Amino acid sequence: MAPPEAVPQAPEPAAHPEEVTAPSAAGTVLEARSVSKRFPGVVALDDVSFSLRAGETHALVGENGAGKSTLIKVLTGVYRPDEGELRLSGQHVRFARPFEAQQAGISTIYQEVNLVPLMSVARNIFLGREPKNRLGLIDFSRMHRETTELLDGFGVRVDPRRPLHTLGIGTQQMVALARAVSVNAQVVIMDEPTSSLEPREVETLFRVIENLRGQGIAVLYVSHRIDELYRICDRVTVLRDGHHIHTGDLAGLDRMQLVSMMLGRDLSEVRRTGLTSFGGEAHDAARTPVLTATGLTRRHQLHNISLSLYGGEVLGLGGLLGSGRSETAKALAGALSLETGELSVGGRKLRRLGSAGAIRAGISLLPEDRKAEGIVPGLSVRENIVLAAMPRLSRFGVVSRRKQDRIVDIFMKRLRIKAASPEQKVGELSGGNQQKVLLARWLCLEPKVLLLDEPTRGIDVGAKAEVQSLIDDLAREGLAVLLISSDIEELIEGADRIVVLRGGSVAGELVGDEVTEGHLLEVLADHTPAPVGKAPAAQEDPR
Repeated sequence: MAPPEAVPQAPEPAAHPEEVTAPSAAGTVLEARSVSKRFPGVVALDDVSFSLRAGETHALVGENGAGKSTLIKVLTGVYRPDEGELRLSGQHVRFARPFEAQQAGISTIYQEVNLVPLMSVARNIFLGREPKNRLGLIDFSRMHRETTELLDGFGVRVDPRRPLHTLGIGTQQMVALARAVSVNAQVVIMDEPTSSLEPREVETLFRVIENLRGQGIAVLYVSHRIDELYRICDRVTVLRDGHHIHTGDLAGLDRMQLVSMMLGRDLSEVRRTGLTSFGGEAHDAARTPVLTATGLTRRHQLHNISLSLYGGEVLGLGGLLGSGRSETAKALAGALSLETGELSVGGRKLRRLGSAGAIRAGISLLPEDRKAEGIVPGLSVRENIVLAAMPRLSRFGVVSRRKQDRIVDIFMKRLRIKAASPEQKVGELSGGNQQKVLLARWLCLEPKVLLLDEPTRGIDVGAKAEVQSLIDDLAREGLAVLLISSDIEELIEGADRIVVLRGGSVAGELVGDEVTEGHLLEVLADHTPAPVGKAPAAQEDPR
């Protein structure tokens, strides 16, 4: 491995107007100076300067497409800047690949778990730096012992020999976190680290961050959850459309001001409209259900789940991580095999509960993990949008390009998908635009039921507002929408009813005035066993 290039520190250029203290005075450990990065038709970063101090937690925020992911990839050696330079501990560095950045002391935790699913937990944590015995072979007993000790500090009890893919997403994220902090890092970059964690795991993460700060390790923290930023971050940098907008102390910045800078909207407008884009008024639900599920059961995952979904309403599916929310959505979409249970759409029973049959019946699912189960990153935006509609667009096996282009044009405009062109690879888009591409894929099928599993997870405030507004519009147009969200505020404001799951069973249902944060938390915290064999009130007329 070629070490990162190191040259004597050059004289420091003039700081940007809103840049903070000079590196030498502030103990800067990592710095980007006037960095620019371009892609075909897109300027991802335009003369961006950024500094990270030792022992601080620094928030990096902005809308999707603001340049956050590109900046992180420049800092970690995934991309090389077209202009500008990077400095690590005062020395000029140039990383040819991520491994060089890691060797130099920059460790990264990505939003989508970036480990090897088929390898064991221990092999993932020590990948590339496995302990060896005197014979030069991997010392598995030592590796398993150290893995157990490391994970104990994170409150994770798991067999270190267990394959990673057999664990839940939240536990996989904790393993990724353990790997990142187990190397001798000067800088730890966390990209949406809490998006897959339950509250207990989030508290563990925050304790780890405090420990890192105490050791003088710098943490760059990327999150769209504003409450988290104000709780653990010292400073904040705001990017917008590839430009540096602001860097300063977070404690002295009003939340509305922060959102205003992220969106590029006037502060008075943000104060008037608030932070969410749900209308707040109940939708006009139909009197007969579009979808009815009865007794859905799968061993160790779902236990007698029954619910009904009406056209023109948003039904919230609440519950903690591991409660069975995603499994229920997959079962409704025919993507999870069941032992028992019945599913009807428009009063007609589906005889075979498979994905193809569910799609033909008008059920579409936006999955929780868009990278693993949604987009095809190597295909273009156009190809991703029309993927599910190919059978409808073909005649005698020949697909009409004209029909494809018409559909793509309609949905790119309606969903405001930002891309250089429909032929740009979807893997190059921001998370929010990737999510919009997936929505376009299913909406072009004109479904009767749309199942949304964490539709705003890991996307910025602006894209989140657009998705929330779209959900409102779709319900008003008569579509039956199932909304799963770990954001309690989003669930409360967006749903007409909420069915709460606990331990794979229906624990309760909130209707009308009961749809409040207090009532939801009450049901989530209740340890009374959910009734078995009794259909929930969701099958009654919602009005």
